[in-house]
Formats: sequence, C-alpha cells, structure tokens
Amino acid sequence: MSEEKKGFFARLKAGLTKTRENIVRGIDSLFSGFSSIDEDFYEELEEILIMGDIGVNATASIIERLKQQVREQHVKTPVECKELLIRSIREQMEVGEAAYEFETKQSVIMVIGVNGVGKTTTVGKLAWKLKDEGRKVLIAAADTFRAAAGEQLAEWAERAGAPMIGGREGADPASVVYDAVSAAKARGVDVLLIDTAGRLHNKKNLMEELRKMNRIIDKEFPDAHRENLIVLDGTTGQNAMAQAREFGDVTNLTGIVLTKMDGTAKGGIAVAIQSELKIPVKYIGVGETTQDLQKFDPDEFVNALFEVEPDREEPEETGGSEDE
Repeated sequence: MSEEKKGFFARLKAGLTKTRENIVRGIDSLFSGFSSIDEDFYEELEEILIMGDIGVNATASIIERLKQQVREQHVKTPVECKELLIRSIREQMEVGEAAYEFETKQSVIMVIGVNGVGKTTTVGKLAWKLKDEGRKVLIAAADTFRAAAGEQLAEWAERAGAPMIGGREGADPASVVYDAVSAAKARGVDVLLIDTAGRLHNKKNLMEELRKMNRIIDKEFPDAHRENLIVLDGTTGQNAMAQAREFGDVTNLTGIVLTKMDGTAKGGIAVAIQSELKIPVKYIGVGETTQDLQKFDPDEFVNALFEVEPDREEPEETGGSEDE
C-alpha cells in the first residue's frame, strides 16, 4: 500500500469513527450478547443496520446472504458470524472493472447535485487527478447561477493546469456546454469536465436545463464516453438517497461521489446507496485536499469501518498508518 493510500486509509478510518459507534458497536454488543443464532438475533441485527443508514433493501440483502452462509457453513454461534457479516456487506458494494472507463476513453463527465455538497471542489479535484494521470482535461463552468462558482472553479483549474470555458455569471449554461464541447473536439481533449449549478431537485426548470445540456452533448459529441456523476453529502444520510432518485429521473446517473465522509455518523449510506439504486460509488471524500478524494474501494471502506488493518501487501507490519 502506497504512502498516499495509507494516509487516506487512516483518514477514512478516523472519519468513520461516528459511523463505527453507530453501527459496529451495536453489532459487537449483539454478537457478545446472544449465545445462539435465532430470529431474535437476526431481527436485532436488522434494526442496527437500518438505524445505521444502511437502508432497508441493503439490510434485507445482507441478512438474507448471512442466513444462507450460516446454513451452508453450519455456523452455530454469533461470534462466528462477524466475518460472514463483513463479507456480506462488502458484496453489496462491488464497483466493477468498467466503472472507470473515462480514464482511458475520450469522455464527457457531467458533475451534478444540489447546492453545498461540494460539486465545484469535486470537479477541481477530478481535474487535478486526471491531469496527474497524463490526461488532457478541459473544464466547463456551467454553474452560472452562483456568483462565486466561476471564480472558485477558475482557482481549481489553475491549480490543476487545465483550461476552463465559461464561468460568466448569468450566461446560459447550455451555451457554455455547447462552446465547451466544440472546444474539446477542436483541441483533442481527453476529458471534458462539466460543473453544473446546484439544482434543487424540486426545481423543475433547472432539471429541464439539465436535460437540455445532455441533449447538446448527445448531438454534438455522440462518440464520447459519457459519465453523469452525482455528488452527495455523506452527512445527509437518507436524504442523499432521495436526491439521487430525483436526479436519476432526468438523467442517466453512472456514478456517485460521496463527500464529507469525515466525521459523519451516517457513513452506512455508502452501502445503502449502491445496493438500492444500483449506481456505483466511484469516489469518496474525507477532506479538503486533492489526496482526500480517492476512488471508492469497498474492501478499504469495510476495513476502515470495522477497523480491520489493510494487510494484503504487508502481512506483518500494518500499524504505520495510525500516526496521521
């Protein structure tokens, strides 16, 4: 594990402290409090998972899988269940190899979500990461409603060394997208990153505007690989799920960026969202720096949640990441 990944794992583990208290402490006391695996045990486990924001559907799947494994492996005591439970939670969160095709194909990535979730910052961090991987990036500032959005994005663009189109307050966002697509094609850009306004999901005219931008990209750049990433604030729990559903009604969501996962008690939403909406969590954020936005790794997330040290590459010495 690289130093950067070690540092991120330590921050993720620290960030999930409240979630851990919310979920894992309850699981541990349940496992030590029951002497046998019966319906009461499963019911109490179900309640702990749902209260921990893992969600009704994901919880049902996790418990069904757990019951199956308990039967197949003839498990008799709750203590033996813990590893099976961790594995079952992990299985709910697999992302798949195709999730990051935009790293190798000519792509348009539209970043959407409500105000205050960290969209503009996410665009900036993604631009920095993609540039760091040798990709030619262009940023479109299509959030023309919020006065400071263009300035904020311009700072990130400069930091990433990526050119930016648009940003003028009050401009038509669809025209910004049109100009950016034209520029991306003319310049042979690898990735066009589009920052959009913080659309409140109940504002129908703003949702219609999102549809319009999608139509422009479909028409003007039909061969580009498309990504619509929704940025969700991890601290909002089930409300984040409602936002994802609303946006999913007007655009084909291909991935989720979960921000503000440091210090929330609602980290279980990472499991719920992927399991219930069938949209993969692709990035997870635990802080302000570019290194604090990383690709979502289900193994790493579950290890951090249950305080399992990441020992796949260093089986003997894993304590170094504690000192952050």
